[in-house]
Amino acid sequence: MNLAEGGPPAVEAVLLWGGAITVIAGVATVLWRLGRGMAQTWQRLDQFIEDWYGEPERPGVPARPGVLERVAGMELRLGRMEHELHPNAGGSLRDAVDEANRRLTHLCPDPDTTDQRPPAGS
Repeated sequence: MNLAEGGPPAVEAVLLWGGAITVIAGVATVLWRLGRGMAQTWQRLDQFIEDWYGEPERPGVPARPGVLERVAGMELRLGRMEHELHPNAGGSLRDAVDEANRRLTHLCPDPDTTDQRPPAGS
């Protein structure tokens, strides 16, 4: 049998159909994986949008504030704490820390700043 002439028609048909099925299965697999990846990406995007904007209250589930509401709440709390960072005649946290440092310095002076003698053996 000469290879240039081809093989029996049944063998050629099986090879043709086998190749076609292989190509179709490959394309279907690529499309399925692409679709699955897009679905996962869409799901993540949807979760991000829900987190960003928050969710209203529903029966049995409390409302979840969005990112901008949370940031506004943090700014409000930080504004209330701002006065603790600056001296204000003894009532702030800063004044308490400064007073504690002053007392500690008085009780335990730093030998590096008070003892200016040269080291022994010089």
